[in-house]
Amino acid sequence: MIRRRVAIGLGLGTLLAVGSASVALDLKSRDDAALVDHTMEVLQKSSDLRLLLRQVESASRAFALTADDRFVAEFQDARQRVPAALADLLHAVNDNAAQVTRLTSIDEVVKRRLDLSGRLIQLRAANNQAALDNLLAGGPGRAAMATITATLDAFNAEERRLLAARTETSQRTGAWLLMIDLAGVGVLLLIAAYLIRRAYMSDRTLRSSLSRSQATAMSLEAQALQQRGELAVAYDELRRSSAILENTFNSMAEGVLVVDPDGTIVLSNPAVGDFLGTQTGRTFAQMVVENRFFENDGITPIPDDDLPIATALRGLSFDRREVVVKPADGRAQARLMVSGRPLRNSAGAISGAVLVYHDVTEVHETERLLQQAQKLDAIGKLTGGVAHDFNNMLTIITGSIEVLIDTVQDRPAAAELAALISRAADRCTELIRHLLAFARKQPLRPRDIDVNATVQDIAKLLRPTLGEQIEIKAILAEEELVAHVDSAQLANSLVNMAINARDAMADGGKLLLETQSAALDATYAAANPGVVPGRYIMVAVSDTGSGMPQEVQNRAFEPFFTTKEAGKGSGLGLSMVYGFAKQSGGHVKIYSEEHRGTTIRLYLPPAQTAEQVAAEPDIALPTGHETILVVEDDPLVRSFVLAQLQSLGYTTLSAARGREALAIVDGDQPFELLFTDVIMPGGVSGRQLAEAVQAKRPSVRVLYTSGYTDNAILEHGQLLSEALLLLTKPYRRAELAQMVRRALSPASPAPLRPA
Repeated sequence: MIRRRVAIGLGLGTLLAVGSASVALDLKSRDDAALVDHTMEVLQKSSDLRLLLRQVESASRAFALTADDRFVAEFQDARQRVPAALADLLHAVNDNAAQVTRLTSIDEVVKRRLDLSGRLIQLRAANNQAALDNLLAGGPGRAAMATITATLDAFNAEERRLLAARTETSQRTGAWLLMIDLAGVGVLLLIAAYLIRRAYMSDRTLRSSLSRSQATAMSLEAQALQQRGELAVAYDELRRSSAILENTFNSMAEGVLVVDPDGTIVLSNPAVGDFLGTQTGRTFAQMVVENRFFENDGITPIPDDDLPIATALRGLSFDRREVVVKPADGRAQARLMVSGRPLRNSAGAISGAVLVYHDVTEVHETERLLQQAQKLDAIGKLTGGVAHDFNNMLTIITGSIEVLIDTVQDRPAAAELAALISRAADRCTELIRHLLAFARKQPLRPRDIDVNATVQDIAKLLRPTLGEQIEIKAILAEEELVAHVDSAQLANSLVNMAINARDAMADGGKLLLETQSAALDATYAAANPGVVPGRYIMVAVSDTGSGMPQEVQNRAFEPFFTTKEAGKGSGLGLSMVYGFAKQSGGHVKIYSEEHRGTTIRLYLPPAQTAEQVAAEPDIALPTGHETILVVEDDPLVRSFVLAQLQSLGYTTLSAARGREALAIVDGDQPFELLFTDVIMPGGVSGRQLAEAVQAKRPSVRVLYTSGYTDNAILEHGQLLSEALLLLTKPYRRAELAQMVRRALSPASPAPLRPA
């Protein structure tokens, strides 16, 4: 009995000692696990802060590209959350002075990065493109983001080091705890063996022990069944979450690609397959064979070791790198914005890379079209200004040469020279008209015309002009198509397009003229800046010629741009077509592929009514004796007009500004006709002057002249209302005499009323 008690006492003492050690180590293991969990939480908070900063940057840049207000809301939300996230991260590491110092060092950098992103949105909202380009070119935002990224990378590296050390300590403590538990189990087994041996000596003790064992077994079985049910529920929840994540990943518009250190694709979604034709299991080398990669200019090839995947696998992180991908299998090229990050294991070694591809092909094309439209508009303004000044000089030249011809009729050599000058002036006049057509500043005389009839007439005219090697076919709409445009300019545009088509078919081919009613929707208008959605009449000129490469299409409407040999083309044909279409409130579009021909579609505004207006008859050229008030700011042009009118028998008054003319009106000098320029300096335009004159003298007639105008007067291609008279610079004496007599005749338009 005494030996049994001693043995049991020794066993219990050993067990208590083992239990105490186990409890102490268990507490330490829990502390180590808590430190590991805290480190993981710090890493997560750091990741959240980095994500918020990237969201701020991407939202501001997206707004700068698209001006979509939803990106402003996204930017504001992320910006407001950044300070709290940074403060939360600082609080989480307040017991680590080195980490606190790292985070505090980028506090001002983070504020500066947020301010730069806000400034980017403000400049884009104010349409301050120059400042916006300057801000983007300077790169302060990228420099700030690089500083933040480097600091956070160092911060995360330190936390990962702490995580690895704490994990190792926790594992070591767990091993000691396991050994102590095993020792305790051993002691228990020894005590159990001793008790079992003693149980043979007592049948009652044996039955009692058996009953307890059965009860314990039943309890363990019940626990096992409960745990099995809980595992089944957890598995179902895991499977549902996995399905949600998989569907979300596969539905993303951005392409996601994950590769291992060897460049083998381990994970990809359908979007990146559309961009690069990749799939899981393929290698980086195979992707390079199937696709050609270029810098954002689309021309400079990217070396294999500088491709986004190779860059990320070298351990470098980058954001929004723009590349152009041209698949070798003939698929359309794509312009992609790529962001990449290396993946690292717990030891810090590179274990792969993840890349995100965003398709910006459509955005880039829209920007290109907008820039092209802005460039053409700028060229048009410059062209219009030059043509305006040249018009004034040419008016004097063309008018004076007629007087010179009459003076030297008895001198054949001088007369021939004067005639040569006159022909050169005629060519200059035609050149100026083409330039004004491109600049959308030519005076138009729009009326309702039958487009089908005009195309038929042009087709007949073109047959002898283009030659027998060109087959001409017209396919006209069955319905009546009536457009409100200048018929002469439409005919001129069709002839220019046909001649361009002929030059593209040196060995012969087919020319097709088509008409039809068309509707341009908001989507088309969004992709073609300057187009107003609505109904149009479409006239298409198609050829089977050599076609145009993209770089030629981009410049086809620029004045003086031509692909013909020197001396064989002025480069003004299509620019005149472009200006006529825009000034008429229409649109022109080129569709072309090399070696597959070209189609130029001209969209014209339809008439409000289907009634066709008859052409105005010619008026005779009588002289007169009435008094005419001439208002012209250019002194040379004014002197020329006065001399011509006086030679035709008229009495003249003159003024250089609208206010000088109003002073004459306030006096007692009578006059029957006001002959005024449309655009004049001094604050009073020709239109305002005419309204003031007719308010005081209702019987006075008005004749306008113009060699330059702007959008304040132009209304859908009309210089003035159809009821008013306009004499276009440069003009000859015969044209001046006709228009003056027409303005003074009883059948001339009624006194001016607002159009």
